[in-house]
Amino acid sequence: MSEAPDIMLVLCNAPDASCAQTIARALVERRLAACVNVLSPCRSVYRWQGAVEEAEEVPLLIKTTRTGYPALESTLRELHPYDTPEIIALPIAAGLPAYLDWVRAECSPDAPVA
Repeated sequence: MSEAPDIMLVLCNAPDASCAQTIARALVERRLAACVNVLSPCRSVYRWQGAVEEAEEVPLLIKTTRTGYPALESTLRELHPYDTPEIIALPIAAGLPAYLDWVRAECSPDAPVA
């Protein structure tokens, strides 16, 4: 196990599978994320503009680096159709060293873009 203060997990919900896939692919292609897990749809219950709302959404689990986070957030805001998308970044306290190294390498601006 290795400390990983430079690795982050970003949570974001998309309105549907197509949007989620578009966002996931763009983040990985642009090397803003090493990996994005597109999960099964879930039911969200939330308060929005004074009313309790419900919606089906598709959660994204995005693995990135702290230095890459600003560009990732900017891209999410650009691609996401919501006025105020959920974008929450959590620091990773520790993890498998080889996996953490892989995240760093895949999010490196010096790495070749596919």
